Amino acid sequence: MVMYFKLSGCVLLIGLGICQSARGQAFQHPGALNSGGEFSVRAQGLQHHVKPWTDDFAKLRANSHDKPDYAPRPVRVVVRGIGRGQPPENYARLFNDAAAAYALALDWRLTGDTSRAAAAARILTAWAQTLQGIEGTADRYLASGLYGYQLAVAGETLRGSPTWAPAEQEALKTMLVRVFAPMSQDFLTHHNGAAVDHYWANWDLANIASLMAIGVFADRRDLYEQGRDYYLNGPGNGSIGHAAWKVYPGGLAQWQESGRDQGHTLLGIGLAGTICEIAWHQGDDLFGADNNRLLAAARYVARYNLGQDVPYTTYKDSLATQPEISADGRGQVRPVWALIWGHYVQRRHLSAPEVGSIMQRDGLEGGGGDYGPNSGGFDQLGYGTLTFLNAEENSSESMKR
Repeated sequence: MVMYFKLSGCVLLIGLGICQSARGQAFQHPGALNSGGEFSVRAQGLQHHVKPWTDDFAKLRANSHDKPDYAPRPVRVVVRGIGRGQPPENYARLFNDAAAAYALALDWRLTGDTSRAAAAARILTAWAQTLQGIEGTADRYLASGLYGYQLAVAGETLRGSPTWAPAEQEALKTMLVRVFAPMSQDFLTHHNGAAVDHYWANWDLANIASLMAIGVFADRRDLYEQGRDYYLNGPGNGSIGHAAWKVYPGGLAQWQESGRDQGHTLLGIGLAGTICEIAWHQGDDLFGADNNRLLAAARYVARYNLGQDVPYTTYKDSLATQPEISADGRGQVRPVWALIWGHYVQRRHLSAPEVGSIMQRDGLEGGGGDYGPNSGGFDQLGYGTLTFLNAEENSSESMKR
């Protein structure tokens, strides 16, 4: 039986996990990086010892953030960026706690472990009740983007847990809409007072992801659509036409940060994938935008980071001129590829041999803390082998496609 209730400008269809907005559009819940059906399939797979899901789940359980006794460390003001007159940075508290909230919520989704759900709820509620603002240098906008989307995804993953009181869920929604969303909107509109092409693609992409994830979790279609529309047509470097700015014959596209370094290039691919995955679960195919342009960029980045040659065109904007591709950070490992492979190859049956090769090279995808202690190792929520791949289609032969 489906029951209808009106709440906060939307109609809740209890039993279907859907919030029908006042504009007639429906949010699917859970609907961030995974659907309820995807969680159920993986939970059953773990019960039947299906690989590679069981192997990646073991990696999740081995991570220090997936512990029922994890203790959050919230602060009233998060500071990111070192500058004259700025207070000391403390944002590591937030990226560690966001990673823990997601890991614990994901574990609960797959196992029903209520002790982990309760731990995730404690983390999210502590930040919802404590955080008042984000300060620092321009890097504060990286914090608003990265940790806004991560907290919202963690909340969406934990949605429906009996250990998380409705009032606590509303507190997190309110905090995200009050603290994070306005900063993301401000950055995408004004770019910290700089030229629209001044900031690298990943700055835009982080704040797009934040708006979309918060929009889904808080049932705010205006926020979701603002992020979605910017990814498709925005004037900054984070829109797909500017991020994957140069298309070459043979299915490759040069990434906007390829002449900067490979760490930030991988971050951009991961954030763009996150944006597209959120949209996919809400019925919007951003993966397919501009003739699968993200796939072309992912193949380009994977090929170069496998040690192969790629074409390169001098890149120039108001910040820099980059006459050659950068080898800085070439070959480093980040958990960004399973999402790309899971969509383009397993869902859509397209070819991405470079992505398959780099997935094989990198192995199981871990989460925050598995890629070093600094912020770059926490930029993706991770565990993509478990959350994005279809186990039965994960053979070595299939990865050559």
